[in-house]
Amino acid sequence: MTKPSILAAIAMTLVIPAAAMAAPQFFNIIDGSPLNFDDAMEEGRDTEAVKHFLETGENIYNEDPEILPEAEELYAGMCSGCHGHYAEGKIGPGLNDAYWTYPGNENDVGLFSTLYGGATGQMGPMWGSLTLDEMLRTMAWVRHLYTGDPADATWLTDEQKAEFTPFQPQSSGDSQS
Repeated sequence: MTKPSILAAIAMTLVIPAAAMAAPQFFNIIDGSPLNFDDAMEEGRDTEAVKHFLETGENIYNEDPEILPEAEELYAGMCSGCHGHYAEGKIGPGLNDAYWTYPGNENDVGLFSTLYGGATGQMGPMWGSLTLDEMLRTMAWVRHLYTGDPADATWLTDEQKAEFTPFQPQSSGDSQS
């Protein structure tokens, strides 16, 4: 290996980790403006999950059985009226399959941006109704309701994909956790 090749290899080892560690960027899905987290409620900003998410874009609540009951309640109270009890869609789009009205919602940064900043139609911004932590919990329930192929679930880790069973609503109307 020549000296320039060695220097190039060293440079790449320094550049790639820095790029991989860059904090995610959050933008309004309608107008593309940066989201202002100063608008968010003070409560629920400093949880481990929020700090991790804002640094990495990874929602550690996804498929966490300990938070799913509360996540289901948050979704039922804030989202099910428009998106359906099982996120199948009503006056708002379905959220439980691989089709996204806003393609960025296929990853958690995009879905969070939609929740936080709102969308078209009747979907207003949630920053005044849910804490940042509650938004992550609500997102975890939406992700839990996914009915598609786990291989397409970009929000799941490889380990979670291997263990994930697509959601199937129970016919009796009982919830499935």
